[in-house]
This record gives sequence, structure tokens and C-alpha cells, in this order.
Amino acid sequence: MIALLQRVSMAQVVIDGATVGAIERGLLVLLGVEAGDTVAEADRLLDRLLKYRVFNDEAGKMNLSLRDIGGGLLLVPQFTLAADTGKGLRPGFSTAALPEQGGVLFEHVAARARAAHARVATGCFGADMQVTLTNDGPVTFWLQVRPGG
Repeated sequence: MIALLQRVSMAQVVIDGATVGAIERGLLVLLGVEAGDTVAEADRLLDRLLKYRVFNDEAGKMNLSLRDIGGGLLLVPQFTLAADTGKGLRPGFSTAALPEQGGVLFEHVAARARAAHARVATGCFGADMQVTLTNDGPVTFWLQVRPGG
């Protein structure tokens, strides 16, 4: 399972002209599900997201997590993160989970996030979404949890 996390001062997801999810200071996380991912990978990735220290402390050092600052978490499904881009000029998606599996695991992460963190918003799996953000820093990290890892 893959997460591209961005520290933001604001982010929102719009579908058909309506805002379906928005946060202020926090993390925008684009979430990709790979073939073979399970609930175990989803849970490990969420734990890392909530505890990953990407926010500055009083000394200006990245030492605080999303939980520490009480920031917002905006989860957006993004199957293209699991694309195979190793050859050619067109991405392949054989490494991505099937839509049914991807949707189930995305919803699992969203539900677990809501149970563990006060401020959670999401995009919608399978929808055409417009994502707007103000990247703070910019600070962007790639996290990946592999099956059995």
C-alpha cells in the first residue's frame, strides 16, 4: 500500500462542483492500493501516517506528528500511485489492486482513521475528483508498506 503524504495548510476535494472533503492544517494523503495488499498493510500504513513526524516543533525541527498537532487528515484514493512506470511511455496498472479490493481497503483505512483521529475527511473511491491544496513547505513524502513487511 502506498501513501503520498503532503503537509498542507489547506486541502479540499470537489466532486461535480460540490466540496466533499476539506481540511485546514494537516496532511493530504493520496492512497494507492497494490495487488496483494490486505487489512494488515492498511493498518500499518495508517499507524505510520498518524505518527509520522513532519510538523515543526518550537525549534523548527520536524518532530511533531499529525496527532501531536491535532491537524486534519484528508484521504484521497489514487490508484495511479500503484502504476508500473518502469518501461515505455504509458503506465501499466497490473500492479494495482482490482477496484473492488482497492475500494474495500480505502474504506477500511478511512473508517479506522475516523475511529483513531478527530479530524478526518475523504474523497470518494472511483469518482472523478478535483483536489486543491496548499502544500506547506513544500513537504511531501512517499510511504509504502509491502505485504508481510
